[in-house]
Amino acid sequence: MPKTIRTSEYKQVVERLKQARLDVGLTQKEVSDKIKKPQSYVSKVEAGEQRLDILELKLFAKLYSKSLDYFIK
Repeated sequence: MPKTIRTSEYKQVVERLKQARLDVGLTQKEVSDKIKKPQSYVSKVEAGEQRLDILELKLFAKLYSKSLDYFIK
């Protein structure tokens, strides 16, 4: 069974996550300050190196004014 963090579907999620951040005009540092995590966390999430759980994805969705559906189409 493949690791889900390495699937093409998960890659699409993190690509949409990065695009959503860019769409709202925030830097990784600004996002990290808002979610109270290190900038390296945001970087690793966007690179697909840090796996998100649903609650973390919900936090990003709220910050970027997107629905969860936007990320998991």
